[in-house]
Amino acid sequence: MNRRTILSVSGGVLMMSVAGYSSVRDEEEDTDGFEVEELEHGLSHPWGMAFLPDETQMLVTERDGHLSLLDRETGDLEEVDGMPELHVQHQGGLLDVTIHPDFSDEQWIYLTYSATNGDDESATHVGRGQLDLDEATLEEFEELHVAEPFTGSNFHFGSRVVFGEDGLLYMTTGDQDFKDFGPDHVSQDRSNELGATLRLEPDGSIPDDNPFVDEDDVADAIYSYGHRNSQGMAVHPETGDIWQSEHGEEDGDEINIIEAGGNYGWPVAHYGCEYDTEEPIGDMPEERDDVVDPIYYWECTSGGFPPSGTTFYNGDAFPEWQGDLFIGNLADEYLGRFTVDGADDEDIAVEEAESLLDDRGWRIRDVEAAPDTGYLYVLVDQGNAPVVRLTPE
Repeated sequence: MNRRTILSVSGGVLMMSVAGYSSVRDEEEDTDGFEVEELEHGLSHPWGMAFLPDETQMLVTERDGHLSLLDRETGDLEEVDGMPELHVQHQGGLLDVTIHPDFSDEQWIYLTYSATNGDDESATHVGRGQLDLDEATLEEFEELHVAEPFTGSNFHFGSRVVFGEDGLLYMTTGDQDFKDFGPDHVSQDRSNELGATLRLEPDGSIPDDNPFVDEDDVADAIYSYGHRNSQGMAVHPETGDIWQSEHGEEDGDEINIIEAGGNYGWPVAHYGCEYDTEEPIGDMPEERDDVVDPIYYWECTSGGFPPSGTTFYNGDAFPEWQGDLFIGNLADEYLGRFTVDGADDEDIAVEEAESLLDDRGWRIRDVEAAPDTGYLYVLVDQGNAPVVRLTPE
């Protein structure tokens, strides 16, 4: 069982403590319809998680480069060795994690992360390694794909990663905070892989049926484009559609259903405004027939919903949440629950129904439901962060 030194700043004073990992849960509190348990403290800006089938352990990433195994029953935390070299600056570092859909036979762990080209330029990467659970090691880690070009920015890496029902790997990339809001913006330039959803085979190769593989001057890995910074992605449990939550500029945050070859508008069509102004960016999406409208959005001056990790609830622990969409809210510090009606119809109705954990002051980075218990797990984006579990009363 590992121990780690945690550094934090409090009131301008550098504080140092040793984070010992204990099986004792720090807090258990009743709320409306569920209990809140804090399984673990001492994590540094956790970003993504994945549950191991037929195990009590889950994988948790921390942006500073740690990948750990957390035992959901005992609370023990063990660090995993064999990590790639990372570029940990601002929003970059170790980001999301997922497992191979046939993990019992293919024990691949997939990671997204920022890394450099040696010239102080970084890009979003995806790679994989074989998990040796007994030794807590990723063996034979290999880089699968780099979302080029490398840039000097340390912002907007996107970087959620999921396997679709087609068995292929979907990965989001951000626009690297590129500020030229005209039609030449990187998110509208399909010759690069910024501001996009990429679609890859499990070994990192390009699927033959990707929407642009037969077009010259278009990156073959692109599945959709015109995105700003999608940090949430989930597969709908009934339709198999890929849903994303995406950051706008000043407001303009979105929930999107991803279509092959779709242009999602950024920044030529957007519901938000330039920061600190009420000046619109581009056209209204509904005014253009060449972009895919969001299924839900927050317009300029609405206050927005800075979104991160996203999941559909499909468990048994909370039957009243069945089919609901959960999205972590960063700046407003709560977990949003959204109802979804008619997911398999053209007229889909999405409504924000409830703000959970809004009294904790937690920036919610990720949310997932355990496949065995249906309990909801939440990652908090802060230093000395807890892993939170919601269980029925």
